[in-house]
This record gives sequence, structure tokens and C-alpha cells, in this order.
Amino acid sequence: MTFTRPALALLAVGLAGTAYALRPRPARLSGSSGTKSPYQPVRNAGPEEMTLPMKRWDIVDETVDESFPASDPPGSY
Repeated sequence: MTFTRPALALLAVGLAGTAYALRPRPARLSGSSGTKSPYQPVRNAGPEEMTLPMKRWDIVDETVDESFPASDPPGSY
């Protein structure tokens, strides 16, 4: 039995997809079981709340820090 290159490529993609679908997955976290949340708390804005504060801090840094984690840019640009 001979396979052409496209048939071999299709077979390889199919096997890779099957391996991906059958991969072991971690158990899901449920809120009712009392497990620890995977999310970290968000710190308050400002250089005094930073673990490693910046040496220089200006108005742009302040507005970016206050708007995080919003997706829109700060209004001082």
C-alpha cells in the first residue's frame, strides 16, 4: 500500500488532532468545593503599592497604572 504526500500529511494532521483531543487535562476548579482561586488579587494603583517601585514616576505612568486592567489607553496622551 502506497501513500501520496498529501495523504500522509492529512494522516499526520489527523493523528496530531486526535492526540491533542485525548491529552490529559487538569481537574476543573469548582467554586462550591472551596478550592483556591487561580486568580491573583489586583493591587491598588500608585507607586507606593508596587513591589518594585519605579525610580521615575510621571503623570503618564500614573494614568496608565490607574486605568489597568482596562483595555483603553489613558486620556493623557
